[in-house]
Amino acid sequence: MKKSLPFSQLFAIGLMLLSMFLGAGNIIFAPKLGQLAGSSTWVAMTGFLITGVGLVLLAIISLAIAGGKVELLAGLVSKRFSIIYSVLLFLTLGPIYVVPRTTSVVYEVSIAPLLSGMNVNSGLILFVFSAIFIVLTVWLSMNPGKFVDRLGKIITPIFGVLLVILIGKSFLTPMGVIQAPQVPYLEGVFLQGFVQGYYTMDVLAAFVFGGIFIKAIADKGITEKKDVSATFVKAGIITIIGLAIIQLSMAWIGATSVQAIGMGENGGEILAQSARYLFGNIGLLMIATVVFLTGITTNIACLSSVAEYFERVFPKFTYKQWIYILAFGSLVITNFGLAKILELASPILLLLYPISIALIVLSFTHKWFRGYRPVYAGTIIGVGFVAILDAVKEAGIAVDFINQTFAFIPLFGNGAGWIITGLIGAIGGVIYSKIKVAPERSLPVKG
Repeated sequence: MKKSLPFSQLFAIGLMLLSMFLGAGNIIFAPKLGQLAGSSTWVAMTGFLITGVGLVLLAIISLAIAGGKVELLAGLVSKRFSIIYSVLLFLTLGPIYVVPRTTSVVYEVSIAPLLSGMNVNSGLILFVFSAIFIVLTVWLSMNPGKFVDRLGKIITPIFGVLLVILIGKSFLTPMGVIQAPQVPYLEGVFLQGFVQGYYTMDVLAAFVFGGIFIKAIADKGITEKKDVSATFVKAGIITIIGLAIIQLSMAWIGATSVQAIGMGENGGEILAQSARYLFGNIGLLMIATVVFLTGITTNIACLSSVAEYFERVFPKFTYKQWIYILAFGSLVITNFGLAKILELASPILLLLYPISIALIVLSFTHKWFRGYRPVYAGTIIGVGFVAILDAVKEAGIAVDFINQTFAFIPLFGNGAGWIITGLIGAIGGVIYSKIKVAPERSLPVKG
């Protein structure tokens, strides 16, 4: 039984995790930020990297010290909460949102530009493409034990080389001079970047990918919880270094592209037009390949992790049967179209992200309050209350009524009122625990 891995294997696992995080959606945020933030790009990217990269490492560590499974971490609140939160989390990162979104983004960047001006049925083309893409995802997801070879050693280097070529060219022959900041980066630049990183969804992804990641480590002969956690964290550091380098490079491309290609509507368009400017039409092929490969790795990671979870919690169906069920659901939702899929994003994020961040903070401060269950419950109730209100508002329901009724909560208008109510809930939990003499608890992984 091994206690650690040689650096070569650790590096391969780190690349595997990087492949999972670096989806088609991830590489389109920073270019748009770069265009809009202009000369303030690096200030904005500081905020972006905190939420889009830094919190990811904290989520990985949090999951590791909780035993490697998100349901164990959520179970510190209550068993019922663990089931509800975990099911919603895995469905969101699987068939409800991420897999359909990723498939649609790959289609919009890789296929849709080729159809412009052609008299074709775009709906039919989307269906055919999404069917092929998801079938490929299913095939690659069937044996999670080969993930390190398929993702870390094969796919990641391919799109990594293409990205290095594109990034290197943008540094050697910049497309233009970085311009002045645009709205909304005229003020509050750091916080604007902070929010953009929030929307990468990588903190949620870190919770979802835990199961498949632990399997990869176990396949290498490391089975003791403490050793698995240590390996988890070490590989996670490799992953976030890679994420930070790539995101900063994407922001550079966006910031220097305005003179050459103008302002793009979204990050995908900015990358495509930048690639065409730097390399001609072959650049479009390069970026299409990068988006395709990052998209397929995200889909594989999400589908496999979600299937692994549902097999464990609902063992009536096998892993492969869950893969088929989830893939079918993803295919159906994908064909509603990207615009409809994205409508679901903000409310779900505004609900899940605050709760997830609260769980991370609670796991790190567990010893301070001796793991009292009422502290966990009080914090989640406080955070969840405002998170639900924010999600309902984002869905366009009773917006004025909610804003007027709960305006007394500090930071509520800025979407951060859950911080205050969460603290109140935590303090209430501590007081209740002291009065009722609640039992102390330790985390699954020590040391």
